Amino acid sequence: MGFLPLSQRSRRPDQLIAVDLGGCQSKAVHLQRRGGAWHLVNFTLAQALPADKAREAEPLAEHFRALLAALGNPNVKSLVAAIGVEESVLKQIQLPMMAGEDVRHMLKLNSKTYLQQDLPDHLFDCIYLPPRQAAPAQEPTADGAKAATPAQQKFNVLVSGAPRRIIEAIRAAAKSAGLIPESIVPSLVGPPNAFEFVEPDAFHKQVVGLVDIGFKHSSIVVLDAGEILLNRVVNIGSERLTMGLAEAMGISLSEAEGIKVGMPAEVQPTLEAAINPLGRELRASFDFFEHQQDKTISQVFVSGGAARNDIIVQALQTELMVPCRSWNPTKFLQLSLSAERQGEIDQVAPQLSVAIGTAAASF
Repeated sequence: MGFLPLSQRSRRPDQLIAVDLGGCQSKAVHLQRRGGAWHLVNFTLAQALPADKAREAEPLAEHFRALLAALGNPNVKSLVAAIGVEESVLKQIQLPMMAGEDVRHMLKLNSKTYLQQDLPDHLFDCIYLPPRQAAPAQEPTADGAKAATPAQQKFNVLVSGAPRRIIEAIRAAAKSAGLIPESIVPSLVGPPNAFEFVEPDAFHKQVVGLVDIGFKHSSIVVLDAGEILLNRVVNIGSERLTMGLAEAMGISLSEAEGIKVGMPAEVQPTLEAAINPLGRELRASFDFFEHQQDKTISQVFVSGGAARNDIIVQALQTELMVPCRSWNPTKFLQLSLSAERQGEIDQVAPQLSVAIGTAAASF
């Protein structure tokens, strides 16, 4: 599931750098294909650029260079990048079969009709989703009415979009840093892409919820046998949890963050109260899905920095009344890390779901 391709090379790269341009931190991974398997060679987390510089070409180019240096300056040119939920659009619509170029042109001219949003000067891309089952042959109706022709038949199409200025800034920054920008994807597709490799049975056979808790926002994706049937963004993230903890305890944000990560059991009731608003928003989304689709979500998988905290995951489970657990997006990769990185990966892994899933679109 990849969008906004910038490189037209037909051969898929054997090595690539994937960057999740998050709001608080950027996460980058270096992956290499060897012996039929993908290896995680290195990873790094770095403070994101200030908001006023985050999508300017030169500061972003310096940011890419710093990430490459932290990865050991590997001899890798291919870059795939993910942009956040506040900068991108991801929607599923129904359209007759047509060329991708025609879909993009149609959305450019009239995004409000098809996406219910006025999105001036955006770039769009799309992917037609395969039908779950082959459509049965249509017989003539009793009154002689003609069956729908292939041109009239509609298909599910997953559409992504982002402002042109953001895409062009990232492309220019990548090239300035010596990288070839292969693709840019909405961060929402990262966790489902990685999840397909990590939990193939759940991905292909169950109705599951994927919750990625970011810094300012949390994303929700509901998959039914691998198809995205719902995606939503909630304006509650780990920052709100830290603020709630700080206000309740009368301490600074840095102190609250330290307690949240290092001593969560000491403040369990306060932490559970802080997570409840997010739990209620998630529950509302799941209730809407289950009512509309007449299907029940069997499990919820949680990623993001907050997923490292068992108390937060359990508090979500209590609120949602659905089994919840964190998951490791590196599980399907061979780990070819230095000894230092090997000791860090288990703690950091839940934060890499977007970066690894972004890379997976190029596999």
